[in-house]
Formats: sequence, structure tokens, C-alpha cells
Amino acid sequence: MADKDAGTFDGLEVGKISGKFFVPRYQRGYRWTEIEVTRLLEDIRGSEGSTYYLQPIVVKPLGDNRWELIDGQQRLTTLALIVRYFKAYVPMAEVKYTIEYETRPLSAEFLLEPTKEKAGENIDFFHMFTAWQAIGAWLDRQDDASTSAFEIYSALSRRVKVIWYEAPETTDSIELFTRLNVGRIPLTDAELVKALLLSLSREVDGTDRALSVAAEWDAIERDLRNPELWAFLTARSDDEATHISLLLDTIADQLSDRLRARDGKDTGERKPLRGRDRSSFHTFETLRRAIVQPGVFACLLCDHDVKAGQGAAHLWDHVVDLHSLLTGWFEEREPFHKIGYLTACGLPFGSVLGLAVGATRRQFVESLDKTIASGRRVGLNLTLSALRDLAYGEDDAKIRRALLLMNVEAVRKLTNSTERFSFHTYAARSWSLEHIHAQNSEGLNTVEQWTEWLRQHRDALSGMPNLEAKEVEDLSDRIDETLAALTLEKFQELETELRAIYSSPDVDVTPEEHALSNLALLEKNDNSTLNNWVFEAKRQLVLGLDRKGSYIPICTRNVFLKYYTERRAQQLHFWGPQDRQAYMTAIERELTQYLLPETKVADAS
Repeated sequence: MADKDAGTFDGLEVGKISGKFFVPRYQRGYRWTEIEVTRLLEDIRGSEGSTYYLQPIVVKPLGDNRWELIDGQQRLTTLALIVRYFKAYVPMAEVKYTIEYETRPLSAEFLLEPTKEKAGENIDFFHMFTAWQAIGAWLDRQDDASTSAFEIYSALSRRVKVIWYEAPETTDSIELFTRLNVGRIPLTDAELVKALLLSLSREVDGTDRALSVAAEWDAIERDLRNPELWAFLTARSDDEATHISLLLDTIADQLSDRLRARDGKDTGERKPLRGRDRSSFHTFETLRRAIVQPGVFACLLCDHDVKAGQGAAHLWDHVVDLHSLLTGWFEEREPFHKIGYLTACGLPFGSVLGLAVGATRRQFVESLDKTIASGRRVGLNLTLSALRDLAYGEDDAKIRRALLLMNVEAVRKLTNSTERFSFHTYAARSWSLEHIHAQNSEGLNTVEQWTEWLRQHRDALSGMPNLEAKEVEDLSDRIDETLAALTLEKFQELETELRAIYSSPDVDVTPEEHALSNLALLEKNDNSTLNNWVFEAKRQLVLGLDRKGSYIPICTRNVFLKYYTERRAQQLHFWGPQDRQAYMTAIERELTQYLLPETKVADAS
């Protein structure tokens, strides 16, 4: 049954931990070094009066206040050493528990009085005594050892807590220990919230809901593991331990914000969800309060009355509702593309959700449009004239946002099509601003770069309509001969000749190479010569990648297919003034609804 597997847990002050702990032989011995011990002491002191959570202590009851210590023996041993060392400065200091290692029967006795003489008896004693010395060294570095010892002991007694997780007696200890320690993955907020929900989801209105909550939990987690859904919400493609944590974190942050507002501590500032300086187990502890304190959750988030004992069910209803909301956005074409664009530009999911609170669908879409146009840090914040003036090397972040939005909008506006912009692909790869046609070899400084440039442009010669077969053959032979003994002088001579061949006959002698009309989004290539290629060489590269099934953004593909240029003005193998103008017109057309009036000063952030 789900409720039997859930276990019980709570936040427990270190000073209240008591009993006899037994560390089985399947665990390694004590191995903390001076680094971990010092970091623990510094972290406790740095918590500055607030509640500070350590990692979980996972135990299984053996009866008579005896516990099998499944996870947390390094922390529990170190805490015992700290309190015992501090007793010389704080007479009241007391450790209410003992720890015994199955493989070291005398460990409990050694922990009572660590000595240098006994430290050499076995490896565990050696590390325990090293930690003991590290505690003394830390105290010696303080201005007032007595005061520092008292402050740390008081913190351990009153506000430093562990997540006390009591596994059911039927738990397979070795299996649980392995799961927690493979890759050193501790219990997560999501696991702790799930266990609490399952343990309290019994007998709601006379019905055991634990099994249905577990099934719904798995279904939501499965939905959120859809790569496109996950990237649309988070702009991330990496695989995390749990994806439902996004919903739990969001609800916890909403509750924290409203608690601060209620208590008069709201400064009006909001940090991105994933960038919050969230303390360990912030989400679990916040949601635990909502569950076990009747009325807190209801009063602050939905104004519904929650009867005692129904906090878990009420919280779960909010999780289910949030899941339904975001999957609805994912299925609907317009919100999907606009939200996906904003998250790709760095807008946290919690901020997107904030735009939807209390809004109709139309109002929500209007808020998305406004954020795309002028949102701080994520919006275009451009007038038409500012868009036209963007320059590579000076406005790269704005150019990247503009070209990304052009591609997203081009896909969104496709009629009678199921094609959607792949935010998963965008998140999974690195993208660069590429010159559609490069006018010079700036940045090519090594023989390897010259060699690659000549090879690529040699291979593209066969597609040039202004060359006879014999000319292609002769020029290719000369390139091959030069590659055998390449120098800067020889490279520059051939480069000048090749650029003349690949340049449009009506190109201005001083084209705006770094203008937006000569830039496109391409997947970043480790080959540093790529941005110096001419149009025809890049066109063949893009077509080759497209044939292989690579993801080419729709507008980048259109550029190299001359989609935007009128047929009568097309020169397939060159990138000329007509092409630039047609491309720029297309950019302006896709972005026009998001451009600011010329009279409005754009936010440069």
C-alpha cells in the first residue's frame, strides 16, 4: 500500500536528536575531512539567526529508541564531535545520542573521548580524530572561542534542523541506502513532498486517496518528461531527477511571496525561480507548512476554506490544476510559441504564470505580447529604426533575440500546418550569429584555418554558374598545390581571387557586412572558419545539413533558398543587395507587432 511505503518525517532540531544509532556494515566508515567539517561550521555561523536545514537523516526504527542509520552518519557523527568539543566552553552542551558502527564496536566509546593515542587503531578513528582537530583549529581562528562555541551550540539547539526521515520498518535498508548513495543523490524536495502527501492522503471524505495521488503523480511526471514540453517551460533540455519539482517549486515560491507580503516583508523584488537563493529543502518546508497548518495555504493562494486534515488534498489539487494549465498552453499554438520564446530568452516559468493570474485568455496573450515587445531583459525593446541599426559585435544579444523571434513567429503563423518551433532543439544546442556572406577573412590567423577555408571554397566551385568546367579544374588544382606548402601570402592571393568569383557582380564595394540583413541563426560549429565563408559555401553546407535531417531554423533555411527574394531578381549563388533588402523586409514583417513606437525610448537592458 502506498501509505505504508511513505514513511514519516519532519524538521527536527539537532539538539532534540536522541537515541542509539547503529551503522550497519554495508556502509563505509566515517570519512569527512577538515574541509567538510570547517564548511559545516561556517555555514551554520553564516545562517545568521534564520532556520538552517542540514541534509536528511534517514533512519529505520529498531525499537526502544534504537535506530538503524541508513543515511546521514557523516553529519550525525560530525555534529556529535562538535558538541562534545564545545563542552569545554559551554558546560551545558550535551549530546543525547550515541553512534555505533557494526564494523567498529568501540566507535561509540571513542566518540565520547577522541584521543590521539587511539586514533591509530583503525581508519574510522583516524578520520574522527582528524575532524576533532579541525573543530579545534576552527575555534582557534575565531576572535573569541567561547562566544563562537556558545553561538554554534545555541544554533544547533534552536534553529539548525535536519529533515528527519523515518522509513517504514518493512523497508529494505540496503536497497534504500543504494538508491540514496549512487552518485550521492540525496532525498529531494519532490521525494519528501510526495512521501508527505501519500502519508496524509488517507481517509479524505472516507476514501483512501493515496493510490490515486501516486498514480496522478506518475502521470504528471511522465507528461513533464516530454522534451518539447519541458524545454517550452524551462528552456532546458537536461534530464533532471524529477520534473514535477518545477510545479512544486512554483507553488512554494508563490506561497513564500504571499507570506512575505502578509508579514510586511515584501520588497517588491522578484528573482528568477531557478536562480533564487533557495535554502536546502525550502520547497518541502514551505509546502509542509501549507499541508499541516490548516488555513495557511487556502488563505494565501485561493481563499478557499480548508478543513483540518485536508491540507494535503488541497495542495494536491493545486498541483493538478497547475499541470492542467501548462499542458493547455502547450497544446495551443499561440501561447506555446510566445511562452516558449520568452522562456528561451530567460523569463522564468513563475513569471509567465504571474502574467496569467486573474487574466482572461485574451488578456494573458496581450501580456505575453507586451512582455515580448518591452519586457525587462527578455523583450526586444526596439523601434523600427533601432532594429535596422543593429550591428554584429555591438548588439549581439538583441540580434539573437530578434532572429529567434523571427523564426518562432514564422513557424507560428504557418496556416494549416502542424509544424511547431522546436524549443527542445534550440535549448539542446549552441547557436551563433553567422554572416550570410563574409566579405573578408578577419579572424583567420593559422595555417589550419587557411587550409579549411580553401578546401571548403574549392569544393563549392562546381556550383558556380560563371565558371567553365576547365576553369573549375584548373583553379582546384592550383588550390591543391598551394595547400601542399601554404603560407599567408599564398593564402591571401587565392582568397582574393576566390572572393571575386563568389561575389555578386552588383554588390556595393563597401557592403554593410555586420548589418542585421547579413546575419542568420546557425548551430554553432566548432570550425572557427565558418563565419568567414562566402554565401555559396554556406549555402551548400546548409543544404547538406538539411538533407541529413539536421534542424535548420526555418528563416535560415529560407535565406539560403532565396525564399524572400523575388524570382526575377534572384541570383542563386550570390548574396546581393536585392537579397539583403528582401530579407530585411521579411524580418520587419515578422517583428512589426512587437516593435515600439519611435517616440518611445526603448529599455536598453
